[in-house]
Amino acid sequence: MKFFTQLILTTSIVMAFCAVAAADTYYSYANGKLERPQGYRDWPYVGTPLTPNDMNGGKAPFPEFHTVYIDPASWAHWKKTGEIREGAILVKELISVGVKSAPSGQGYFMGEFLGLEATIKSEKLFPNEPGHWAYFTFSRPDHETLERITPPEPVANCNECHRASAANDFVFTQYYPVMRATKGTGEEGTGGKSDELVHLPGMPQR
Repeated sequence: MKFFTQLILTTSIVMAFCAVAAADTYYSYANGKLERPQGYRDWPYVGTPLTPNDMNGGKAPFPEFHTVYIDPASWAHWKKTGEIREGAILVKELISVGVKSAPSGQGYFMGEFLGLEATIKSEKLFPNEPGHWAYFTFSRPDHETLERITPPEPVANCNECHRASAANDFVFTQYYPVMRATKGTGEEGTGGKSDELVHLPGMPQR
C-alpha cells in the first residue's frame, strides 16, 4: 500500500510539473523578437471588437474585426483568480469587414484575414514596459503575408491607450464578454453552468 501511495504522489508531482512546463510553450521569445505563435486557434476565444470605417467618418484607426484568443494556462488562471497571470499571451487575428448584407439582414460580416497581433505580460522579459506588457504585430503592409518573428512595438503605439482605457490590467475585458462572464468564477466560467446571462450595466439589450 505504501508503494502505491508513493507512486500516486510521484505521478501527481510529475503531472503538476508538466502542467507548469506546458504553460511556457505558448510562445517563443528570443533575441528581442517574438516568434509567431502556433496553434492559437485552439485556445479559448474571448471576443471580437469592431470599429468600422463607416461609423468613424471613414477613418477608423482599427476598421477590421479583432478576434482575440488567450492561452489556456492564462484562461484557467483568470477563471480561478480574476487576474491576468505573469507570462500570459493574447493573440488577435485581424479580419476585414466583408459583405454587409446576409439572409439575417443588414450588418457587418467577416471577410478576409488581414493580419495577426499578440501581446504578452512578462515582468521577466519586459521589466521596463508599462504594466510589463509588450505588443507585437506580424502583419505586413500587403495584408497577405505575415512576419515569422517580430520585435515589440514602441511603447507609444499601444501601452498608453491600454493603460488609460482597459478595464483589467491593460486588457480591454470590457469588450470581451467571455472574459467578463468568467472573471474569478472557477467552474462556472466553463459555460452552461448558470441560468443567468451576464450583462454590462447600461448596455442595450435585445
